[in-house]
Amino acid sequence: MYCPFCGANDTKVVDSRLVTNGDQVRRRRECISCGERFTTFETAELQLPRLIKQDGSRQPFDENKLRAGMMRALEKRPVSLERVEEAVANIKRKLRATGEREIKSLVAGQLVMNELRKLDEVAYIRFASVYRRFQDLNEFREEIDRLSREPLEE
Repeated sequence: MYCPFCGANDTKVVDSRLVTNGDQVRRRRECISCGERFTTFETAELQLPRLIKQDGSRQPFDENKLRAGMMRALEKRPVSLERVEEAVANIKRKLRATGEREIKSLVAGQLVMNELRKLDEVAYIRFASVYRRFQDLNEFREEIDRLSREPLEE
């Protein structure tokens, strides 16, 4: 790594530590030429898979769209923003963990529903009603009954 002070290309790592949730490394470096010290942060550059929509079109994963959909389902529900951000991070982690370059949007939708169910069952039903396109009251009832019967997935 080049020294930001003198431009030399020979620096050595003096100290390395994990920061935040262990997904970033903080490194203290020292320039061999001028002796100045500086800090760098290293993170893995991982691409989220592209989504294959039901009509066959493909689009890049959009974290803002994911968050907006979850927030719409969670509107006026007692769930903190920190818990929503944690759920978004969990979804992104699970998408990356697939190792796939492309996944069906149905897979991503199911991950969202699983996270919403952990956060708030009312929000889960709201999202499921739109996502699964419930047509009548019986479909709501069936989903609520299934929600009551099935244990929560981790």
